[in-house]
Amino acid sequence: MNHTGFVYNDGGRLAAGFRGAAGDCVTRAITIATGGDYRAVYDELFARGRDLAETGRSRAARRLKSRGATPRNGTLRKVYEPYLIDRGWVWTPTMHIGQGCTVHLRRDELPAGTLIARVSRHLVAIVDGTAYDTHDPARGGSRCVYGYYQPPPGGIFSDNPNAAIAALATELAATGGSI
Repeated sequence: MNHTGFVYNDGGRLAAGFRGAAGDCVTRAITIATGGDYRAVYDELFARGRDLAETGRSRAARRLKSRGATPRNGTLRKVYEPYLIDRGWVWTPTMHIGQGCTVHLRRDELPAGTLIARVSRHLVAIVDGTAYDTHDPARGGSRCVYGYYQPPPGGIFSDNPNAAIAALATELAATGGSI
């Protein structure tokens, strides 16, 4: 089997003062993949979830309103995807409607580098084919990957989207417009 390796990593959750079990895979995966601060990512996702619950009229907003917007209970895609896109991360789908699973959580089926992979009811940070999480999510290499987020070109990412854009512009200028 060539499934992903596994390294235990809570993304800094314990160091940030959080205790007990939680459904915080989104916060953990983002923190691990970006090298960011767990508390900062948690707080931003919490604020975005609360805003959606207070201002949104969708089913997702009503769900957040009823169960709470805390990332501790899981984070909806409507909350975390804009967070990643604002920071330059790019979504690559690997599964489409009516199509079976074509990519599994296996080292030989995922691109090299840093990814945040979306699998059934879970997000996991993958670095060069190794899963960084609180448990091995691979299911022996049979777990289907719905898609993954990759960092911006050149690997420039930041918790500050304006800094990421400025860094990318500097790199584009230095390379004559190509990366």
